[in-house]
Amino acid sequence: MTLNRGAPSAALTSFVVASRYLPVYLALILLVVVASIWAPDALGGVALGAIAPFGALLGLTALGQMLVIMNGGIDLSVPGTLTLAAIIMVGVGDQADDRIGVAFLTAIGAAVIIGLVNGILIGGLNLNALIVTLAVGQVANGVVNRYGRTFPVQSPVPTGLSGWTSNRILGVSPILWVGVAFTFALVVALRYTAVGRRFQVVGANPVASRVVGVRVNLYQVSAYVAAAVLYAIAGVALAGLLRNPGVNIGTPYLLGPIAAVVIGGASLTGGLASPVSTFAAAFFLTGLNQMMRVMGLPTALQFVVFGLVIIGGMLVSGDRIIKGVEQLLRERRRPKRSSARYDNTSNDATA
Repeated sequence: MTLNRGAPSAALTSFVVASRYLPVYLALILLVVVASIWAPDALGGVALGAIAPFGALLGLTALGQMLVIMNGGIDLSVPGTLTLAAIIMVGVGDQADDRIGVAFLTAIGAAVIIGLVNGILIGGLNLNALIVTLAVGQVANGVVNRYGRTFPVQSPVPTGLSGWTSNRILGVSPILWVGVAFTFALVVALRYTAVGRRFQVVGANPVASRVVGVRVNLYQVSAYVAAAVLYAIAGVALAGLLRNPGVNIGTPYLLGPIAAVVIGGASLTGGLASPVSTFAAAFFLTGLNQMMRVMGLPTALQFVVFGLVIIGGMLVSGDRIIKGVEQLLRERRRPKRSSARYDNTSNDATA
């Protein structure tokens, strides 16, 4: 019985794949260390409880962006979709608790339409994802501004929604538990269902997927629809948290979700991503923002630091880490093979 020594073991393969997700956890540890030295108030129970729902909101939008990036795309319609869902909760909700369900379903329906438009134009007609989603996002913003004029300025959402977001479950906002639930639902769907595994294969190699008969376009459209639904859920939760959402509440969610996906170790060429790492990256960015505020840094400097962190995330992105680990393992194997060839040559010469 012969063993194939050249084939990597399952444990080694798992290590190489898992290494792409390590930076976000190292970044979280570093953030805690830095905050404990220069901004210990940011680690207090009150501070952590305050940022938990906002971290979960960024996490929800990042999970949606992750699904799109796993299929080799990008979605810049996040702010428009999120804001439209929030404004619908004000307009359709009409400050009446018995209309929360109707308003929520209307917000989800509007998000599905936005996702379908993005998916059909990109997955069906092969248009550029960057341009299409940016344009669709602008259309959504136009609808928000027009629809927002049909009811009084600063109208609140139904008190039932705002009351739900202000409740505490195990000491934290229920928005956090919604984000956690969706995170682990995606983990189960992507790892343990045939549809989820096929979804990853389509993103990693759409050409080969088409050859074997997989409907690649259907998965691409589904990615944009599912992402838009997650944006809408985040928009509804944010509307309840703010109570009086304005027409610009989605602006911070343009680059934040993309940064969380990148820092979370997703492959920018499609296929590989971790919902847990992406959600953790969203909390890293939220915690970083909170720490800078506690430290009293000027807003301009906060933008600089945030931008540098995103650039740093690109420099240590999952794809670059995988290449580095593979190169290191290749270099470690090379001397052994060279010495083996040398030994064989020496034995032949002696013989």
